[in-house]
Amino acid sequence: MAVRSVDEITFEEAINSGKLVLVDFWATWCGPCKALAPILEEVSEEIDANEIEIVKLDIDQNVKLARKFGVMSVPTVVAFKDGKGVLKAVGARPKEDILTLIDEAKKRIAQA
Repeated sequence: MAVRSVDEITFEEAINSGKLVLVDFWATWCGPCKALAPILEEVSEEIDANEIEIVKLDIDQNVKLARKFGVMSVPTVVAFKDGKGVLKAVGARPKEDILTLIDEAKKRIAQA
């Protein structure tokens, strides 16, 4: 499943979908964001779309949401479950780190 872009309305729907959702807070002018995008696309093809979704939110188009979730640098990836932030990672990461982030988010959810 491909990474999809969300806005203020579809963001709320996504993070409250019942799935684990990774949100990529990014900006068009951000070089590391551009480097992370194909990695997230690759990961999205390998995960179970029934359990996990990856979406991206342009911080310049959705300033209120970026502020609400304390996004000070991009890219920032936040894992959400049932509307709540579970885990946050700042900066471009290799594929292995994204997969580890997903595993860690699953562990935190299971422990809650």
